[in-house]
Amino acid sequence: MPDPFTDDMSSRSGGLLAQMPPGDNAPPLSVSEISGQLKRMVEDRFAHVRIRGEISGFKRAASGHCYLALKDDKAVIDGIIWKGTAQRLPFRPEDGLDVIATGKLTTFPGRSKYQITIESLELAGEGALMQLFEKLKARLADEGLFDPERKRSLPFLPRTIGVVTSPTGSVIRDILHRLADRFPSHVLVWPVLVQGEGAAGQVAAAVRGFGAMSEGERPDLLIVARGGGSIEDLWAFNEEPVVRAIAESVIPVISAVGHETDTTLADFAADRRAPTPTAAAEMAVPVRSELLASVAEFGLRASRAVNRSHALARERLEARAQRLPRLADLLSPQQQRADDLGERLRAALGLQLAHARGALARTSGALRPAVLDTRVAHARDRLARLTLDPAVLDRITRRAGERLAGLERVLAQLDPDAPLQRGYARVTASDGRTLIDKAVAACEPRLTLHFRDGTLDVAPADGPPPPPVSPTPAAKTKPRPAEPRQASFL
Repeated sequence: MPDPFTDDMSSRSGGLLAQMPPGDNAPPLSVSEISGQLKRMVEDRFAHVRIRGEISGFKRAASGHCYLALKDDKAVIDGIIWKGTAQRLPFRPEDGLDVIATGKLTTFPGRSKYQITIESLELAGEGALMQLFEKLKARLADEGLFDPERKRSLPFLPRTIGVVTSPTGSVIRDILHRLADRFPSHVLVWPVLVQGEGAAGQVAAAVRGFGAMSEGERPDLLIVARGGGSIEDLWAFNEEPVVRAIAESVIPVISAVGHETDTTLADFAADRRAPTPTAAAEMAVPVRSELLASVAEFGLRASRAVNRSHALARERLEARAQRLPRLADLLSPQQQRADDLGERLRAALGLQLAHARGALARTSGALRPAVLDTRVAHARDRLARLTLDPAVLDRITRRAGERLAGLERVLAQLDPDAPLQRGYARVTASDGRTLIDKAVAACEPRLTLHFRDGTLDVAPADGPPPPPVSPTPAAKTKPRPAEPRQASFL
């Protein structure tokens, strides 16, 4: 029997092949078709939406596009920020920030998911702004940009002051007016936007521009100033480019942003924070009248010190002068001694004159003509005894000649080259020593044989052959005549 249950199921589920029932107007759609329909419906229905949520999983791709997710306590939606939009964002997105994203919803068919294409991104209230402020402050503080060791002292009297602010606001007028009251100075103003889009870039460029000026034109001090406002109005001075430019400035910087209760990250990075722009001008220069008064006071104190020193020295001199003895008391012993020496000098001169007269008399008595004639006769006798006889001179000369001839004969016999004329040879070493022993000659590397008509270099049988040397005639040594000894005349 047929199964009624099976027949009923077959009628409801159809067969194995898909069949189009008569009158059916819902043909099957492909996945791409249904995804396209969903995409058009979502983009048409949600072409402009504003979504508030917390940023999660933020990342920036190499292409410059940014990907993130917005979430609350119940749901999550993905988001994308194209490169051009990301470059115009007023702040740097970070995880955990509560933001309001404006854009349109779209779908991504490749993953069957929907997402928001973000066209603008705003912080959701001052709480989110303060949260971003604290995060950026902590990150820059960890890098050491706010360390007290980086702070530099301000110049006492800057010649040129650079001011980075708006040229149309009351801030620059307050600064110039305060500088003119205290100490007129040369001021260079770099006009910038102080709030809104592009303000942070202009302020950072101005600070770096002042630092890039040449040494002679560069200001000695910078003032970055702006009037008061809300945290949103002052946000340009919390931007990371401005903070880094101030921290890296080669010129000392005074930050004067907002009023006394306002605090920005630029204040932490600057070398000195001023509560107001007017206070920044007061920090920059001293009061000229006070300086003049101080200089006058120092001059007066210096004059008093000099006069006091002179008066004290005069008193000391007078006190010491009173202790000195009188001039008459000092000179009286010397005057007495001079008188005594004068008397003794007169007596000594008279005695010396008497001695001189006696010596002159004795000397003049020895110069009588008779005494002189006697001395002349004695001198002539001695001269006659010293005169030599010619025969004595001949005898002395002959004896000296005979002795000289004997020395010449002995010299001829002792000449080492005399035997060379009879066929003998003389052997010398390289240093000129005459060798007479065979053992000594065998140890020499080279020998020289002297013949009657020249020399010949040879080598021992065991040594290397000597280099050829052309024979040269031996120079005959002439015997040196003996110096005649002077005969005695006594």
